[in-house]
Amino acid sequence: MSDRNRSEPRYDKRDESLLTLVGQLPGVVSNLVKAEIANLKTQLAHKGKYAGIGAAFVAGAAVFLFFAVGVLVAVLILALALVMPSWLAALCVFVLFVLVAAILVLIALRYFKKINEDPSPMDNVKEDIKAVKGLGEYDR
Repeated sequence: MSDRNRSEPRYDKRDESLLTLVGQLPGVVSNLVKAEIANLKTQLAHKGKYAGIGAAFVAGAAVFLFFAVGVLVAVLILALALVMPSWLAALCVFVLFVLVAAILVLIALRYFKKINEDPSPMDNVKEDIKAVKGLGEYDR
């Protein structure tokens, strides 16, 4: 026989009374909640760490992209300088960028004007009150 069989009988929870088990329930639940909170903290720390590292690399890539756009503009100016004077090529690229910026601003203004077109939440509440009272227009 092994040493396991010769030792004293192990403690078995099946031998406890129902009242004892119910009395232990708050402590068990409390320990479970604490363990889940600790697990959640660990998960959030893990995710936060890697999200921060990823965001740093994206920021680094954005810096390089910013300079790449500048190089592209220089290439555009140099390409136009092959068919016209370089000062005129730079001026044409400048005018092109100003036109694109102006068009984007006009489009943005159209969307900003639409901000006040939607009814406010209070208007919706007033319409709902009228519908409950049986006044106003609503689907029946």
